[in-house]
Amino acid sequence: MACPTQFICKALRSVGLVLFYYVFSIGITFYNKWLMKDFHFPLFMTLVHLVIIFCFSTLTRFAMQCWMGKPRVTLPWKVYLSKVAPTALATALDIGLSNWSFLFITISLYTMTKSSAVLFILFFSLVFKLEEPNPFLILVVLLITSGLFMFTLKSTQFNLEGFIMVLLASFIGGIRWTLTQVLMQKAELGLQNPIDTMYHLQPLMFLGLFPLFLLNEGLSVSTTEKLFRVSELSHLLYSLLTLSVGGMLAFGLGFSEFLLVSRTSSLTLSIAGIFKEVCTLLLAVEFMGDKMSTVNWLGFAVCLSGISLHIGLKTYYNKGNGPMVRQLPVRDNPDLELPLLQTKDDYCEDTNDEEEHEILY
Repeated sequence: MACPTQFICKALRSVGLVLFYYVFSIGITFYNKWLMKDFHFPLFMTLVHLVIIFCFSTLTRFAMQCWMGKPRVTLPWKVYLSKVAPTALATALDIGLSNWSFLFITISLYTMTKSSAVLFILFFSLVFKLEEPNPFLILVVLLITSGLFMFTLKSTQFNLEGFIMVLLASFIGGIRWTLTQVLMQKAELGLQNPIDTMYHLQPLMFLGLFPLFLLNEGLSVSTTEKLFRVSELSHLLYSLLTLSVGGMLAFGLGFSEFLLVSRTSSLTLSIAGIFKEVCTLLLAVEFMGDKMSTVNWLGFAVCLSGISLHIGLKTYYNKGNGPMVRQLPVRDNPDLELPLLQTKDDYCEDTNDEEEHEILY
């Protein structure tokens, strides 16, 4: 039997974690768009974020090691370069292109186009045999594709260059999350904990993105008055501060996703993601001056219907009605528990809890 107050505690905790996730997810989208208005170096900004995420991941690993009394996993160089490098490169390009697109497109178009990542994730999941073919997936693809077409067809603030960047980022994102799932499913690597995964990914992501930065922004950054040719120290400190805030938001986003999935389920994060998209569009229209016609909203609704159908199918098959997605062990692995979130109430939880804990796309 569950504890008397377990349901209320779990509900309040879930709501709190969802709101915590919203703060970072929606916050970094608007923050990066705001920053790109005056700071036109998205690749340099991404590199700074990677350094900050690595530093925070290192500190978090050290805290977890002190708390649990056992060392964290550290991969040998041969395994690190052969197994982690492809995932790191795909992740760096996905994030870099996404941030780069903010120079050209609105938040609403970015949000809508980025939703197409589900299509590419499905494709690569089938290629890597992480999902079983299912006839309903055709309907999912048609709904998302139709919604994206309707949204971009009548968009009054459409920018082809930015749209291609986000679409390419979504395509690479499909590779990224598929490789991430494969990486975290390899038990022998010991990277089931996302904090360890983030720690190992950041250095290779930095190295993978650095040549693209040098080619496109290297000279501009070295001569800009916002950084290396500042006339006043206050301007430099302001630039460093704004970049650091973005880096902390980026780390907070990954950390909040981990907390939400590990303490509730990936289904909760999936559903929360749908409402997050709606909130992002509403805020963009209200505060950023984005313009959306009736056809745009209808296209967005059609796209969300496809995503919702995909989530429903995953839930249905994960409940034992047939194989569709290979799941990852989460609660069965004590290394995934965060000590600061582990309370006495957790020991009262029903052992028959069947919440899904596969890697969320």
